[in-house]
Amino acid sequence: MSSIFTKIANGEIPSYKIYEDDKTYAFLDIHPETKGHTLVIPKNEVDKIYDLPDEDYGALMATAKKLAKHMEKVFNSRTIWKVVGTDVPHAHIHLMPLDETWKYGKTLELTPEEFEEIRKKLELKD
Repeated sequence: MSSIFTKIANGEIPSYKIYEDDKTYAFLDIHPETKGHTLVIPKNEVDKIYDLPDEDYGALMATAKKLAKHMEKVFNSRTIWKVVGTDVPHAHIHLMPLDETWKYGKTLELTPEEFEEIRKKLELKD
């Protein structure tokens, strides 16, 4: 059975897409810890990040790096990475711009309009 992240990447579940290429997909977390909290996933559904084939692992890291640098320019703040691997059985990286809204473990309530505004700021096309 496909994970929720695979369904998002396949367009079966809507998302606030930030970036997509042939190996990765990035979208806003709907339970964000900060404005701009983004999830980067490999399209290859593998539970643990360290079980990804090297090519997919490299693609995931390259996308996370590219987006983190872009996020720092957009938000003018440091972007942190988190790899937790407990909530969804699909490898993923959390990218979060640090700002005054961040409190460890707390989530923000954003409207669809706020999500869309952030998505437009962060959307990255090659």
